[in-house]
Amino acid sequence: MAISDVNTDVVPRPDAPSTSDGDNYLNCDRGLRSWLLTLDHKRIGVMYLTATLTAFFLGGVFGLLVRAEHLTAGQTFMDADTYNQMFTLHGAVMIFLFIIPAIPAAFGNFILPIMLGAKDVAFPRLNLASFYLWVTGALFMIGSIAGRAVDTGWTFYTPYSTSTTATVIPALLGVFILGFSSIFTGLNFIVTIHKLRPPEMGWFRMPLFLWGIYATAIIQILATPVLAITVLLLSVERAIGVGIFDPALGGDPVLFQHFFWFYSHPAVYIMILPAMGIISELVATHSHKHIFSYRFIAYSSIAIAVFGFLVWGHHMYTSGQSPMMNMIFSAITFSVAIPSAIKVFNWIVTMYKGSIVLNTPMWYALLFIWVFSIGGLTGVFLGAIAVNIHLHDTYFVVAHFHYVMFGGTVMALLGGLHHWWPKMFGRMYPENPAKVATGLIFVGFNLTFFTQFIMGSRGMPRRYFMYPEEFTGYHVASSVGSFIMAAGFFLTAGYLIWSLFKGARAPMNPWGGATLEWQAASPPVHYNFDGDPPLSGDPYDFDRVVYDPATRTYHHEPLTASTDPPGATG
Repeated sequence: MAISDVNTDVVPRPDAPSTSDGDNYLNCDRGLRSWLLTLDHKRIGVMYLTATLTAFFLGGVFGLLVRAEHLTAGQTFMDADTYNQMFTLHGAVMIFLFIIPAIPAAFGNFILPIMLGAKDVAFPRLNLASFYLWVTGALFMIGSIAGRAVDTGWTFYTPYSTSTTATVIPALLGVFILGFSSIFTGLNFIVTIHKLRPPEMGWFRMPLFLWGIYATAIIQILATPVLAITVLLLSVERAIGVGIFDPALGGDPVLFQHFFWFYSHPAVYIMILPAMGIISELVATHSHKHIFSYRFIAYSSIAIAVFGFLVWGHHMYTSGQSPMMNMIFSAITFSVAIPSAIKVFNWIVTMYKGSIVLNTPMWYALLFIWVFSIGGLTGVFLGAIAVNIHLHDTYFVVAHFHYVMFGGTVMALLGGLHHWWPKMFGRMYPENPAKVATGLIFVGFNLTFFTQFIMGSRGMPRRYFMYPEEFTGYHVASSVGSFIMAAGFFLTAGYLIWSLFKGARAPMNPWGGATLEWQAASPPVHYNFDGDPPLSGDPYDFDRVVYDPATRTYHHEPLTASTDPPGATG
């Protein structure tokens, strides 16, 4: 019986068949040393997940302090200098320590080799080195708080970053080191996909999450060196007074903007492309339906990566660059909407007449489509030169950025976390608290940032310590929304931690997924599969996934070489 023919109830019973008993990657070797020196991609992925979520907590605290300060139009509880430090640390920690590395480093490390049927990534030692580079860079960045914390904004714009008395150089060195971690991770993933993909898995038999990671890795390798050189030059200028970016020393601050945004706009897609890969997996798996127009989604990931290198100038309409360049960057910015819209359209069509199960991962997939669409459409407004000049450096830009990055990337990350949590840890989380937390996060997020669209369109500048009384109601609503959202995150952390100790045993395939990771144990064994991994056919062939109502679990019908669909190596 095909999966679409059954009334699916995917909540497993505590006594449902499980493969989490016995040796697995969590208990095959014990002790702190076994974790700190591990070469197992799954353990490294878990360490990345723990580290980046810790950074998310820290950056979130800084953000809540900023929103709490804005409960009143005047000074509430911190002075202007402290406020500058808080919003800088919020942005820098969230961008460099959380959003950029979280999905590729955590889920990419854990899931990518299992989806390929491989035992590990291509370079396990480089993988571990990448993690410790991330830790080292994070220590430099967080350590800068010990002095006068950096207060330049997360963009480190010159000439202020060369003249402030804050501890800018340690933060810049942290970004420099983090760049090497990003480059090594991207290199590892590209080689893994090229060289460890099984013969049965051609390019167009790969799960779409792997396409997202692959496109992201290309951007990491090509764009990150530009940021590394830029922050190194800025550090040298600040340390010994060489005139590169500071006009007082004969430098050009607009040159810094070109260098910075040449990296930072592709970095937007480092953040969002893996998130789109997750959403493709969630929509297909929880709709139990083959993804619509697979090749268009795959090609659109590459198209977004290419366009990402060509649109950096739309951040600089007010910098004095030529009107012709403004027009060119505006036109290319509009074109980025095409591959993004292809993905959204295909996800919606995939759900049409699918056997949709509205569990927590699917809720996050639907929320992603909603908030990312708002973020994308408001990006079209900002791509128009005349509108951008009016809205430049207002709260409208802040809201747009958070709808794309936070509402997009974090919603997808949470969806992926709930989707793969049973596979990663062998335990199920409780659905009802998860859905309550999802609702709190969604309501809190929209209350926080949708009001900022209104503020920005009415002229409220971003980064201001105090504001006119007319904006008080909007700021209070935005701050209340941030507290509601924080409550949702704390609830999420609570039930996930609870599930590690009290959650029901996870079966091998709790959601009815068709990709290879759902044919591994929950949690996986040390080398991912017992014996040879199963043959890889169509990654979204849900007709092979059979639901057993007696045990309320799923199993895969075997795929043999003789029955592998034609073109599997194409």
